[in-house]
Amino acid sequence: MAGADGTMLTIGQLAARSGFTPSALRYYERRGLLRPAGRTAGGYRTYGDDALARLRFVARAKDLGCSLDEIAELVGLVDGDRCEPAQARLHALVTDRIADARRQRAELATLAIQLQEAATALAGEPVDGPCQPSCACLDPAVACTLPSEAIAGRLDDWRRLLDSVVERRPLDGGIRLLLDPGVSPTELWRLTTAEQTCCAFFAFAITVDQRGVALEVRAPAEAAELVATIFGSADYSPTTRVSR
Repeated sequence: MAGADGTMLTIGQLAARSGFTPSALRYYERRGLLRPAGRTAGGYRTYGDDALARLRFVARAKDLGCSLDEIAELVGLVDGDRCEPAQARLHALVTDRIADARRQRAELATLAIQLQEAATALAGEPVDGPCQPSCACLDPAVACTLPSEAIAGRLDDWRRLLDSVVERRPLDGGIRLLLDPGVSPTELWRLTTAEQTCCAFFAFAITVDQRGVALEVRAPAEAAELVATIFGSADYSPTTRVSR
């Protein structure tokens, strides 16, 4: 296919127009992400508008965090006669990235609380003499005691529960989550009890009244970002499912 001006593009011209380096284009060609339209009499690759469109798609997928293997899969779908399979697969990949990003954000917010607590403790007067277990530099107290390998499972538990939230309202120092009537209060109790055990800075209250079953979550001001990350905020859009 010829370029917009009727000419074919060399790999250097394609690189200049696409923003990718020639070496990256050659690598993409080896990976099956890009195909030349033909070759010149001298044997040089030539490309047309379809290559630019393909590279715009590749760049978009890279920006969304897709791996090259995933992009290769998507490119194969894009080459079909229908957009729907490619869009559906890209949506699934992006949804997974959202869950990963929220999980990482929750972990970073927890770490920030731990660091702030440590900084506050370390700013105090040191003990008189050698370090002791009560020293700020040896104090093992942290904001969250859940083992790192268990965090993903706990976050998945919360994601499943938070999928049942039908309304969020702000509270002084926290948020109130109105849950779907089908939510089990027993499961809600189990999860909040487990969370409070490892994250003692959270305060939970389960209410059951004419409005339905609700969960109230409160935390210190320094944990406000973590509350919003895990449980959402009052301006949370109901059209977007919560996943961490």
